[in-house]
Amino acid sequence: MSTDQPVSGKPSRFRNWKQWVQIGGTALSIILLVILIRQQGWGEVLSAVQQIPLPIFVMTLAVMLASRLCVVLRWYALLRSAGAPVSFKSIFELVFVGLFASNFLPSTIGGDVVRLAGAVMLRVDGGLSAASLVADRLIGMAGMTVMLPVGLSSVLGKTALHAAGLFSSLLPLPARWREKLRGFITQVLISLQHWLKHPAGLGAAFVATLGHMACTFLSVSLLLNALGSPLDFWQIGGLWSLSYFITLLPVSINGLGLQEVSISYLYHTFGGVPLENTLTLSLMMRLLFVAASLPGAFFLPLLASLRNVETANHQ
Repeated sequence: MSTDQPVSGKPSRFRNWKQWVQIGGTALSIILLVILIRQQGWGEVLSAVQQIPLPIFVMTLAVMLASRLCVVLRWYALLRSAGAPVSFKSIFELVFVGLFASNFLPSTIGGDVVRLAGAVMLRVDGGLSAASLVADRLIGMAGMTVMLPVGLSSVLGKTALHAAGLFSSLLPLPARWREKLRGFITQVLISLQHWLKHPAGLGAAFVATLGHMACTFLSVSLLLNALGSPLDFWQIGGLWSLSYFITLLPVSINGLGLQEVSISYLYHTFGGVPLENTLTLSLMMRLLFVAASLPGAFFLPLLASLRNVETANHQ
């Protein structure tokens, strides 16, 4: 009995440690963001916000909602290609519930957990549901990876020597890390076995993720134009892709603070956008993300009703 106790306590301690890292990372990121705003001046940032006309904000919100529709289409295409008996309406509702929940859950993939639970309640096989979410994540990352060279070219053009030295210092990964990475890749390939044999679903999902990216970049472009700091569409996409991968680091709750700081730094340093405008951009994009997820609040009763149906079926 006593020998088993420390082993069972390890996962719990690890989860607690991870949560404290995320809480600490969120707090640090928010503090850095506040420092940036204070250095620039609250008045200048507020003045930049007031430059954005209401029609532009409404248009940008509409584009952001369109990007969320592309996310719905991406997961729906994956599930349907795997033969899952789901309707577009149910997937639409589940995705928006997940997006809404991710604003509060202490994880960058908290919304996926909600989607997984909802899919299982819809009688989709648990393994298939999990694999589809893994595929959904990976396709989203693959789309952003397409834009990554553009972002890196903007950054490396100014900091090539420093970046090369940093990259070379990171190459010799510890053996334990290499083993974990190899195991992760193996698990992903096993999960994706169906879609690797039936690439039509992957192709449709990838087209959807390209639509999602285009809408996101267009939102940034609209805001920057309204602020008087236009950038080339490809440069917007490249720098956004860098911010996207930085935000994936599990050091803050839903990327809160980390996303704003990375957007402000990248677009100011490598895009030449005035700092007050990049701060405004980062705050407005966060506001748009939250606003675009609000429809999910109306679908929250869906999970409760699905749970009741599942309970009734088991009785």
